[in-house]
Amino acid sequence: MKITIIGAGAIGGLAGAFMSQAGHVVVLVDRWAEHVDAIKRDGLRIDGVRGDLHLRVPAAHPHELTGPLEAVLIATKSQHTGEALRELIPLFGPDTFVVSFQNGFNEPLIADMLAEAGLGGMERVIGSIPNYGGALVDPGHIEFVHEGPIQLGEMQGAATPRLAELADKLSSLTEVQVSDNIWGQIWAKEVYSVQVVFSALADARIHETLGNPRYARIAGAVVREALGIAVANGITVEKFDFFDPANYRPQTPADTQKLIDNINHAIWLLKKDQKPQHDFKKKGSGIWWDIVYRKRPSEVRSSVGKLVDYGNAVGADTRLTARLCSMIYEIEEGQRPLGFDNFEELGAFVEAQDLALP
Repeated sequence: MKITIIGAGAIGGLAGAFMSQAGHVVVLVDRWAEHVDAIKRDGLRIDGVRGDLHLRVPAAHPHELTGPLEAVLIATKSQHTGEALRELIPLFGPDTFVVSFQNGFNEPLIADMLAEAGLGGMERVIGSIPNYGGALVDPGHIEFVHEGPIQLGEMQGAATPRLAELADKLSSLTEVQVSDNIWGQIWAKEVYSVQVVFSALADARIHETLGNPRYARIAGAVVREALGIAVANGITVEKFDFFDPANYRPQTPADTQKLIDNINHAIWLLKKDQKPQHDFKKKGSGIWWDIVYRKRPSEVRSSVGKLVDYGNAVGADTRLTARLCSMIYEIEEGQRPLGFDNFEELGAFVEAQDLALP
C-alpha cells in the first residue's frame, strides 16, 4: 500500500516520518514550499516527548504528485479539506480511498465531493482520530508534544483488508484502535474539543485555564450542551482515553467535582510524557497555537462551529456553544483581546442562561 499524506504538519508529518522509518512507502505532501524543500534537503527534525530525532522521509510539492493514488491521508487543517481533495481527484484510481486524518466533521464533505466527481461516496472513506499532538515549528521541524492513540474505522462500519493494513502501518507511530463506530468517536472528539476551544480564550497554559476549577465548571457546562446536540442528532457518543461523556451530565455537586477531577486527570495525561529537558514551544492547544504562534485562523469554524450547525438543524440548544465560537471568531478577527476576562464573560452568560453545573 502506497500512502500519500496531504499536509505535512504535526499530525501528518509525524505519521509519515515514523511509517517511513519502519520501511513503509510514504510521501509527505504540503503546499508550504519551504517546508517541503527543507524535508527534501535535510530530512525531518523531530523533538519533544521522544527526544531529538532526525528522520528521512520522501516529500513532494503538490504539483509533483502522479496517479493513481492508493491510500490518501488528508492531514490539512479542516478548513482546507475541500481544496486539498479537489486537487487530488484527477489522480484517483479504481481503488483509491481517503482518510480524514484531521479534526472536524470532514467525512461527509469528502464523500459528497467524490460522489459529485462520479467516484462513489462514503465507501471510499475511512474516518480517524489522531489523538497524539504536536506542532509544526519551522520548515523541516516538528515538535512532538504528547503521546496518544489513533482511532481508525471504515465509515460504513465494516472490517476490511485495507483498514487492517493501514492500521498496521500507522502502528509504527502509536497504538491504533480499530472502531466499528468511528462516526460516534469523531463526534466524541468534537464534543470534547469544545473545552479545548474554551481554553484558547486566553494566552495561558492549560493548567491555568481548564486546570482552574471555576473555569472547568464553565467549560463543563458548554460540553454538556454539546452532548445534547449529539443526542438530538441521534449520535451515540463514544468515550475514549481521557473523555467519558457520562461525566459531563452531573446531577449533584459531588458529580461536578468528579468532572473537575476528570478534567485535571486529562491535563495530567497530556503532560505526563513531557520531560523538563525540552522547553516545549507549543504550550497550549492547537487552537491556541494557530491564534498565538501561527497568527492564522483556527479550525473552530470547521469543527466546533459545525456542532452549532448540526444543533441548529435539529432545533437543539446551542446557546453556549455558539457564544463560545463567536468569541473565538472575534479574537481571530482582532475584535477581542485574549484574556481571562473572556472566561468571566462566558461564565456570566452561563449563569444568566441558568445553565451552570450543580
